[in-house]
Amino acid sequence: MTDVTSSKSTRRPHHWRHDLIELAALFTAVVVADTIAKTIVKGPDGQYLLVFSAIALVGTAAFHTWWARRHSHASHAPPSDVTGGDTGGRSTAAPSAGAGSGPDETERPAVETVLWRMRTTVRDTPGSLAALCTVLARLGVDILTLQTHPLARGTVDEFLLRAPADLSAQALAREIAAAGGRDTWTERADAHDLVDTPTRVLGLATRTALDAAELPLALRQLLGRCTLHSVPALSLTGRPTGEQAPVEGVLEETVMRLRDPHGGTLIVERPYLPFTPTEFARARALVELDARLGPRVPHSQDVLTLPEGNEITVRRADQRDLTAARAMHDRCSARTLGLRYHGPVGDADRYLGHLLSPRFGRTLAVQTTSGRLVALGHLLWDGDETEVALMVEDDWQRRGIGSELLGRLVAMAEEAGCESVYAVTQSSNTGMVAAMRALNLPLDYQIEEGTLVITARLAAARRSPRPQSLPHGEVRRAER
Repeated sequence: MTDVTSSKSTRRPHHWRHDLIELAALFTAVVVADTIAKTIVKGPDGQYLLVFSAIALVGTAAFHTWWARRHSHASHAPPSDVTGGDTGGRSTAAPSAGAGSGPDETERPAVETVLWRMRTTVRDTPGSLAALCTVLARLGVDILTLQTHPLARGTVDEFLLRAPADLSAQALAREIAAAGGRDTWTERADAHDLVDTPTRVLGLATRTALDAAELPLALRQLLGRCTLHSVPALSLTGRPTGEQAPVEGVLEETVMRLRDPHGGTLIVERPYLPFTPTEFARARALVELDARLGPRVPHSQDVLTLPEGNEITVRRADQRDLTAARAMHDRCSARTLGLRYHGPVGDADRYLGHLLSPRFGRTLAVQTTSGRLVALGHLLWDGDETEVALMVEDDWQRRGIGSELLGRLVAMAEEAGCESVYAVTQSSNTGMVAAMRALNLPLDYQIEEGTLVITARLAAARRSPRPQSLPHGEVRRAER
């Protein structure tokens, strides 16, 4: 930090020599003026003496002006002997750690930099953080943000760094270890990490408050690369699963267990980096917020006009649509149910409670103008992966509804930051295969005993225009 002193509060030093010279000059001028006046009055050469006196006065005034300017420059010149000849506007204070003694920074060539996230553990003693900062400054690393996580033994310091591109993670960790850091972890960051932590947490809380399905995504973004599993209290067959975390949750280094407000347990794993008590408290606060707000989904809906003129409505669905979804099951043929659930048709209803739960993903429903449910599309969080699944009632198939739902689900997955989505179907399900191909995304196919797994990579989604599923229809948005 540079200290700046106002010019108004700075007083010039007082020199007695300056006063003595001015007094002598004034005395000389008075004596000369008196002598000249008397001589002019008494002598015949008064005119010449008057000219001589004028010249003497001018010379005295010029000498006084020169002396005053020389004295002023000498007393206010910059201390070049202290600053090494630098006459610029920089502070004369000692440079901060890591600052070079060469030319000014504005004259240095631009250095390519990268962003790093770094976490290390240090002893909870005075000066431990200062030692890390000194090392980072010596390496030319700029500290953008810093968080501290107190532990029972030591403190975890989490940095967002802007470092020279030629500084490797191994070299950085080696220097940090020499400065007293241990268990150092580094990961490349991007521009999204530049948002400060309070702002990011508030944004995640807002998203969770608006949509119950956002909780798993919010936990992932809050805790970094982690795997989240939602284990219900009861299995699909109605038997207890044995997973029921206490109300306050459980933290076990790389695993945290949180009680799910909808029943069961949320298990979050991060094997490469232990969780801190601060992260555990933040995650538990998000889960508590979700529990207090209860079931909720966004209320927006789109009204689409099919090519033949019929209108349908696409909206979000949850467990409150369970009765309508079961009625749709009753109207579907055994072949449609078999293609969707890949198992005994009689067990289809058991999956609906799981599929419609916002804890496991997002569901889109299609209903007619009479309010009857005719199609469902699911985007399911499966650990680190994301699954898409569709089911359209027999009488409404081959009208572009499945492609419309799939395109919207993929857009949701892309918005959530998913790298890929996969669909599990049968090789004979030509409708699903055609819908996946219509996404215009790179696809991977895996076939095993008649089961087909199609994986779409979303990295190219930003570069590829998404197809229009209903080319002859209209879309208008309505609010409920």
